[in-house]
Amino acid sequence: MKKELLLTFAAFFCMSLTALTGVYAGESHDKTVTVSEDKVDVTGDGKKDTIYVKGVPFEEGAQFLKRIYLKIKASNGKTYKIELEGGYDPSTTFRDLNHDGVKDIFVSIPTGGSGGLSNFFLYTLKDFKVTDITVPEPLTINSQFEDGYKASITIEETGQSYSFDLSDRKEDYERLGLYQDGKLNEPTELMVLPYGLLKPVKGKENLYCLAGSQRVNGAYNADGVAEVESTWFYEKGKWNLVNTRVKSLKTP
Repeated sequence: MKKELLLTFAAFFCMSLTALTGVYAGESHDKTVTVSEDKVDVTGDGKKDTIYVKGVPFEEGAQFLKRIYLKIKASNGKTYKIELEGGYDPSTTFRDLNHDGVKDIFVSIPTGGSGGLSNFFLYTLKDFKVTDITVPEPLTINSQFEDGYKASITIEETGQSYSFDLSDRKEDYERLGLYQDGKLNEPTELMVLPYGLLKPVKGKENLYCLAGSQRVNGAYNADGVAEVESTWFYEKGKWNLVNTRVKSLKTP
């Protein structure tokens, strides 16, 4: 009887171990894809390094990459790895954004959300040292609907305020219960989104800076009210706001 019990236990143990091994094997064999490969000097030694953008699809055939990272084979023979965030179709641009004479690695990764947003990353590998420069924070924009089918926004960094006449949308706003006969039913803010776009552009003295764009929506994502653009220049270890521009969006 004892021998039979021991054999049963041993068989159960082996089956459990096999099952566990199968689970871990499946988890560790996620397919990695190479999204892009570039040869650029990002260390400043005059020799080209190889920069790969790699990702792991959410599932086989899926466009969404649950894991994205940079793999850099540098000219000193070492390999550097930088973990990013998941998303769709990551792209890289190589520009000297911190103005130290060496090209930095700027990465844009769309999130795939309805707001058309992306995540942005900026790294330098000067002298073979990985440093996260980070990108500038989006503008802080205060907003509110006002009586008479109007709205206003104020950019905190500059103190500038802008007003918008939204009377061509009054039927929609009345139907949604936002207004009643032109009177706002309750205090309501607009939807201020983070960067939908951020890209390197040439600025003063032909040096590169970052130009960003943030969308301000009304009652829903398709109800665009304004596009707020900002330009940032990196100097003395921080991002400095150069200018802002606000563009009204017409009724869709």
